[in-house]
Amino acid sequence: MSMIEQVSLGVTDDRRAGRFWAGALGYVRRPPRYPQDEWIVLEPPPGSTGVALAMDVSKSPVAEFPRIHLDLDAGDRDLDDEVDRLRELGAERVDWQHYPTAPEPGQLPYVVLADTEGNRFCVSGHRRAGTFFG
Repeated sequence: MSMIEQVSLGVTDDRRAGRFWAGALGYVRRPPRYPQDEWIVLEPPPGSTGVALAMDVSKSPVAEFPRIHLDLDAGDRDLDDEVDRLRELGAERVDWQHYPTAPEPGQLPYVVLADTEGNRFCVSGHRRAGTFFG
């Protein structure tokens, strides 16, 4: 059976995107596979689990409603604190008009952001206070 080895993100500036995602996820750059290998692929640090994330240089425009996106979990952090941390790294809030009016049972609050390349992603987690979505 197949399994996901890595996810490739379309980016225009692979170094800037690599810095953002390394900081966001705590990932490290995969060592070059051969001399002059400049492809930026980020991996979880040794001893951690997770899927690798590759920066794939692309001239395609960013989709307002992407067919695929990353969902991040804020973990132990308050959702709003994690969103603030990601924004300090260069993420921007997306004016997302499709937040549900009421959460589904068991659904955590989430916020839609865009990385430094405009790629949309979501962050979900627990909130100490405030609104459910957005």
